[in-house]
Amino acid sequence: MSVTPISAKPRLSLWQILNMNVGFFGIQFSFGLQQSNMSPIYKYLGADEASLPLLWLAGPMTGLLVQPLIGAISDRTVTRWGRRTPYFLIGALLCSLGLLLMPMSPTLWFAAGLLWLLDAANNVTMEPYRAYVSDRLDESQHAQGFLTQSAFTGLAQTLAYLAPSIMVALGMNKDAVTSSNIPQITVLAFAIGALFSFTTVWWSVRKVPELPLSAAEAQALAARPSGAAETLKEIVSAFREMPETMRKLWWMKLFQWYAMMCYWIYIVPALAQTLFGTSDASSQGFRDAGLINGQIGGFYNFVAFLAALAMLPFTRRFGAQRVHALCLMLAGLAMWAIPEIHNRWLLFLPMLGIGLAWASIMGNPYVLLAGSIPPQRAGVYMGIFNMFIVIPMLIQMVTLPLIYQPLLGGQPENVIRLAGVLLLLAAIAVLRVARPGAAAAARVGPA
Repeated sequence: MSVTPISAKPRLSLWQILNMNVGFFGIQFSFGLQQSNMSPIYKYLGADEASLPLLWLAGPMTGLLVQPLIGAISDRTVTRWGRRTPYFLIGALLCSLGLLLMPMSPTLWFAAGLLWLLDAANNVTMEPYRAYVSDRLDESQHAQGFLTQSAFTGLAQTLAYLAPSIMVALGMNKDAVTSSNIPQITVLAFAIGALFSFTTVWWSVRKVPELPLSAAEAQALAARPSGAAETLKEIVSAFREMPETMRKLWWMKLFQWYAMMCYWIYIVPALAQTLFGTSDASSQGFRDAGLINGQIGGFYNFVAFLAALAMLPFTRRFGAQRVHALCLMLAGLAMWAIPEIHNRWLLFLPMLGIGLAWASIMGNPYVLLAGSIPPQRAGVYMGIFNMFIVIPMLIQMVTLPLIYQPLLGGQPENVIRLAGVLLLLAAIAVLRVARPGAAAAARVGPA
């Protein structure tokens, strides 16, 4: 039994769209801290480079299990606070706890285990949040909603990447470490992330609450079979009835996210090698490579923040498909340039391409998707679509250790080059997705 979607959703002002996405700032600040700090933390605690992808398994594994499940459950949830809100708040609270504890990890196994909690909490919040935007906005405002999320992603991750460097600029000692060899500036950055995680989500829920279900919609939801078996049946049914646009986006997502995981996991070891000639995690050169990664990562995320705001008229005119393909191509070329650069300041040039791609990655695929899925299944399909993120991550983490020595020569900079090739393949793959017609183009709406 389907639920009739809410009709005639009120159009929101730009200020309301910004407010409803403030919570995404907290979620993405957490992800930014993980992207920029987990490989160094693992190295500080004694991990070797070949095993790094396996230690990152928590993210894709929890995403694979949690995202479609929570998405499907939230589609069926009826509470006084709304369908999605309880998941936002519970996930954000658990995420804050994980962020506080992570940089205090005494051992490698403790940090790896804690990452499972942290990623599970982020995923509990993430997918209902994507569905919340789809629920709350009229189709003509979907592009504004998702590209605003992309802008907040860029802003949050800019600050997350730069947080340690800002603390050093304010006078903290970059070489001061805990008993586990983790820098004190990393500990403070994670504490700030814990504060943002809950407070920003609470702000969005308070300022732009979910639309109440009509009596007919609530009755239809109450009449649907409930329980774990029915939820799993709903997920299986959604897979079988997956829209064609969504199926074709899989190949782009495979190459795109395999590449981004290569970059995030190996960029600090690669910079340590190309700039300082070291792989010793206890050396000053390795710590300096971590700070430089924070600076260039902050820069590409700031580029993403600006680009997401500026990209909307181009998406409207040329289509999300073409804009995304161009951005992925620029990022692929940038990845190939990084290992050839031995001046830290020149590293900011390829970050322009990576920043454009990151802005597009967090917005344009969802523009392509949003108009093709039935509104009553927004939660489960957003969850499944994000399985298209975590499955490539899992494939990367399982396969890269197998090829790291024999095919990549045990050199982290070769992993970055591999990422460049994969992003170019992703650009080709997205061009295979049919361009939206006039009706879909209208959903993008005015800039």
